[in-house]
Amino acid sequence: MASIQFSYQTSCLVNQESLDELNKRLLPEIDNLQQSQTQAYDTRYAFLNVPQDKKALQCTQELINEKQKLNPQAIIVIGIGGSCLGPRAVQEALFGTFYNAHQPDVAIYYADTVDTDYLYDILLLTEQLLIAQQTVLINIISKSGTTTETIANAQIFIELLKHYYDDEYHHYVIVTTDKDSALWKLAGSKSFARLEIPARVGGRYSVLSPVGLFALGLIGVDITQLIAGAQSIITPCLSKTLAENPAAMAASCLYSHHTRGIDIHDSFFFSLDLEGVGKWYRQLMGESIGKQKKEHNSITRVGITPTVSLGSSDLHSVAQLYLAGPINRFTSFIRVKKNNSDLVVPEYPEYTTLVKSLEKKSLPDIMNAIYHGTIIAYSKTKLPFIEIVLPEKTSYYVGQFLQYSMIQMVYLGYLLGINPFDQPEVELYKQETRKILAHE
Repeated sequence: MASIQFSYQTSCLVNQESLDELNKRLLPEIDNLQQSQTQAYDTRYAFLNVPQDKKALQCTQELINEKQKLNPQAIIVIGIGGSCLGPRAVQEALFGTFYNAHQPDVAIYYADTVDTDYLYDILLLTEQLLIAQQTVLINIISKSGTTTETIANAQIFIELLKHYYDDEYHHYVIVTTDKDSALWKLAGSKSFARLEIPARVGGRYSVLSPVGLFALGLIGVDITQLIAGAQSIITPCLSKTLAENPAAMAASCLYSHHTRGIDIHDSFFFSLDLEGVGKWYRQLMGESIGKQKKEHNSITRVGITPTVSLGSSDLHSVAQLYLAGPINRFTSFIRVKKNNSDLVVPEYPEYTTLVKSLEKKSLPDIMNAIYHGTIIAYSKTKLPFIEIVLPEKTSYYVGQFLQYSMIQMVYLGYLLGINPFDQPEVELYKQETRKILAHE
């Protein structure tokens, strides 16, 4: 099986001496990650054990098989943050942005906001299915079990299910949460199916756990291959030889440029179907790296701002800024080598006066020309970047990219001297929201 290809050496604009020094600094953390593989979920690196948790995969697959017997036509994923960003990233990468428009066997909708108009539209779509006597499942995902937005939306959709399924509605509800959370206990009392999130696996690191696997498996994603891809890249990403370790190399490049004032990381995807992966990565970096830390009796704010760009459309909106504006971003270019389709421009001689050399060219060829033109432009402008190439948009390679990204973030957190697994300041808005809702 092939693997994702990474290219750093000349384009990252970090000299070898600096990379060697960062490699030495990362060795203790690489040791920690290696040792965590023998300690199951007992360390803060618990996410690394998710791909080898055969029991969780089996339990998830068994529940998928059970719920498929209900012949569902749709599933509503109710969550926020990683609970929806993860499965949506994989679904769009593999099945495309217009998945639901193709009238699949099982449609999927994400209730990941309390924007009332957006939720009302999903509710109408759901009710139309129920009126037509079609089956709808809801998957409520909350690690803590007390997420305001998730619980609010869950109650709205449960009320709808109760109206159409009466006393049997519990068969159509699946809850994914921490074992023994308040939501876990409530689900047990209501006879809802339950899936456990490993206690030390945070939301943004949980896409390969039941958080992502249930809904993805239900709509036909090969979750076994997704896990296999993730597992396959762990060994190279734990290598102590930096040149052979893509996660460490990317983290070292990001950190090196961060020390020079480059505090934006732009993930530039030359595949629209990977936009969701970019948004998933944005949360991964934003919550993992944006921290306050104490240094010399003072508070230092640490962070690298993640952005997402799409080729070739964003070359006509922000390329001028990127190529001529401040040199304040490090770019990861991500493209797919083999597409799922191959459209060809027809031959109309009268159009050659508009743009030459297009007739009988395939769109992938045109996109590749644009991609390589962009790479040359970045090189000539001396902008730092790396290149990542997925052989195809398959479960295996998407799994590789997700796992690589998570390990990369751990290394980057270590170099920055912060904890990449917590998000204490997120609790501030949650606390204030609860006070407002309680009229305190």
